[in-house]
Parts: sequence; C-alpha cells; structure tokens
Amino acid sequence: MNKARVLNLFKTSSLIMLGAVSGNALGAVDVQILSATVKDQKIADASATLQKNGEQSVSAVSNAQGQVSLNTAYADDASALLIIKKPGYSDLVVKCPCNGTTYALSPVMNNLDGMRIVLNWGAEPLDLDSHTVYPNNHVYFSSMSGADAQLDVDDTTSFGPETITISRKHDGERYVYAVHNYSDGKNPESTALSKSNAKVFVYVGQTLIRTYYVPTDKVGNLWTVFAVTEGGEFQDFNTIKGVTSEERLQTSEFQGVIDQSTAQTVSYSAASQDSAKELNTQGEAAYHAGKLDEAIRLYQSAIEQNGNYGQAYSNLGLAFQKAGRVAEAMWANRKAIALADGATAPVVRASSHFNNAKIYEAAGQWQDALREYQYAKAEKANPAYDKGIKRMQEKGAK
Repeated sequence: MNKARVLNLFKTSSLIMLGAVSGNALGAVDVQILSATVKDQKIADASATLQKNGEQSVSAVSNAQGQVSLNTAYADDASALLIIKKPGYSDLVVKCPCNGTTYALSPVMNNLDGMRIVLNWGAEPLDLDSHTVYPNNHVYFSSMSGADAQLDVDDTTSFGPETITISRKHDGERYVYAVHNYSDGKNPESTALSKSNAKVFVYVGQTLIRTYYVPTDKVGNLWTVFAVTEGGEFQDFNTIKGVTSEERLQTSEFQGVIDQSTAQTVSYSAASQDSAKELNTQGEAAYHAGKLDEAIRLYQSAIEQNGNYGQAYSNLGLAFQKAGRVAEAMWANRKAIALADGATAPVVRASSHFNNAKIYEAAGQWQDALREYQYAKAEKANPAYDKGIKRMQEKGAK
C-alpha cells in the first residue's frame, strides 16, 4: 500500500507564522498543542508553563487552534522545561528548545497493561514513521492494526504526532519500537533523522513514564528506541543505523533487537550514575515528607540519568502505588524485578510480583493475578502467596 503524501498547508503555514512571530518577539516561545489520538484535533484550554532554574515561571493557555505563546525574559534553551496540562490528559513534560514545535497530549489510559507511544519532531524531514514489532505483528502505516495495538495517528507533513496505542501488552511477548525516516528511506547515509529534534513520549495509565530524545550527530535512517521484554520491563537502545527500504520497512530490519540475547542496550556514564543516586536520595526525602508527586518526578529524573538503576525503579513503583497510580506502579515493579541482584534479589522479585498480583486482583483480572502470585511463590515461599493462588483458583483462574 502506497502512503499518501498530502501537504497539510494549514498546519504548516500556522507554524511558520508562529515562528515568524517568535523571531520578532525576543524571548517568546510559541507552540501548538494537538491530540495524540485524533488526527489534527487542536487542544484548547490547555495550560502551558515554561520553567528554568533561577528564573520566574511563565504560563499561558492554548486558544481554539491549540496555539499558545509564552513571553519569557530568558532564552528557549536546553535548561528550560515545558509543562503542558489539561484535565483528562496525561501531563506532558519536555526539555526545550520548544519554540515553533507541535506537541500532543495523550488521553488518560485506564487499562493496566496498556501503553501509548507518541512521536513528535521538527519541520524536517517531512515524514517519520513509528513501527512496533512483536510476535506475528508489525504495526505501522501500512498495517495500522495488530493484536491489541493500533496506529492511531499517521503524520506525513512534519512535526507529528505519530501515535501507536497498545491496549494490552501480552505477557511473554517482546515488543520493539523504532522510528524510520520515510523521507530518506532509500538513503542509509542520511543524517536528517539525527537532526530532526525527534522525541518519543511513552505513557502508561495517566503518566508520562519515559521520554527519549533522538541521538544527534549520527548517520542513518532507522532509530531503534526501546523494547519491552517478555516480562514487561523497558529496555533502552536509542541507537541509529542505516537501512535501505523501497516502500515499507520490513520486520527483518529489526533483527538484533527482537532477540534479547543479542541486544546491545544503552550504557550510562559514571557522572550520570552519580547524578541518578543524588536524585534518588532527593526522591526518598520527598517521599518520606509525603510529597508524592515530587518524589515521582525525582525518581523518574534519576531513571532518565541511569535507566539501569534498580533502586530508583523500586522506589518509583512504591510511590506510584501509594499515589493510586497502579498501572504505572506495575511497569516500575517489572523493571525492578529485572534489575534485582545480589542476596536480596529473590525477596525483591517476590515482593514486586506480589504487589502486581494484588493490583490485578483488585481489578478483577484473576488469571493475571494468579500468574503473578505463582511467580512470587517461585522466588520465595510465603503463606500469603499460597493464599493468593488459592483465591484466584477459586475464582476460576487456571
């Protein structure tokens, strides 16, 4: 199936106009806010706040066209954060520069094993494509639906969003997400993807749980962003390579990351690991002070610095659960399970599986709860796990 290449003149011209305005107004940051799941739907009445350490925050509200202008006394640079909020949607937090960019808000997800992946980028290249590959499924523009997953929005005229929603992640199956530069699909030596300012936002429940920024100064047209393993943990790649594609990217292009045994994941510098420890310590202080939102933000910042920091994931899962954000807690618990090591590893894994089992049980998902109770028992004997297994079997789970 050939992909339509229809230029959205209204969208492009409106953003050119915004850029022109910002060029004449020193310190102005102009963005447009759209829906992540409904193509070209503008989001009005969303609050946007620009923050920078040592400076006063500025806020404004989007108009009927989803446009918002933030007049600041400081530059739109990498030390600034843009925060966009609206009831019914997950909060969006993104690093600047932000000016002249489109961002998409994700409606809150209610299913425990759901996940939404939203791609945004700059004016060039015109067309970046989202791909999600998992057993017997490849969801992208030419195959927009898969088992419990679909491509909600396909954008071909710059900026995005391009959105894939997984309504239910299948236990025991591995998912790989990547971004392909369709505009340079036949040119593996292209650098346009690396220069695209692309960002990938991953949502679970009501929370933005992971953000990925395209690597810069790289050659290639395929950005392999992350995988979700058979056990449900996130595995970061964030690598770019060159591929040759006539019309559609084949599943074979993902070999090397589909099989976890051959996957090469992201490594983190000593400085990043030290920063993660400091942020985690600050998160623990906030948690004990009852400041759950701040604790969650700090734990997430720690994980952004070191995606292999098991203690931060364990703390994050606990904070999410106490805040009533149970879908998010489950995803954090799964990463804590995967990263557990040392003498206490069986205890950590068992307690995390038990916590997930209780969440499934409260939601009436008996089969999923039974599986998690059984995983907990396999790690460590405990009468509570036996009682959980019995309850689920009495409910009809097998």
